[in-house]
Amino acid sequence: MTVALMWEARAVAGRGEELLAWARAQELAGRPVRRETFRAPQDRVLVITWWDAGLDADLPELPEPDGGLVSRAVHRWRFEAVPDGA
Repeated sequence: MTVALMWEARAVAGRGEELLAWARAQELAGRPVRRETFRAPQDRVLVITWWDAGLDADLPELPEPDGGLVSRAVHRWRFEAVPDGA
């Protein structure tokens, strides 16, 4: 089974590039099958990691950034892959 972990944060206004650099520098305690980082308007950053694991597996996730870098708590979601046509 493949599980995707999504981590999304919104930086304090004007600090989007700093949040992006912070997210890209974060090391995980394991190696995902795949990892992608995105940015969006309003200084938002999204990181998706894919793991060969079950939905309830204990997997490493990116932490909350320190200090006043984010304007709200980080949002996190888990999704399991569904075969096409299922």
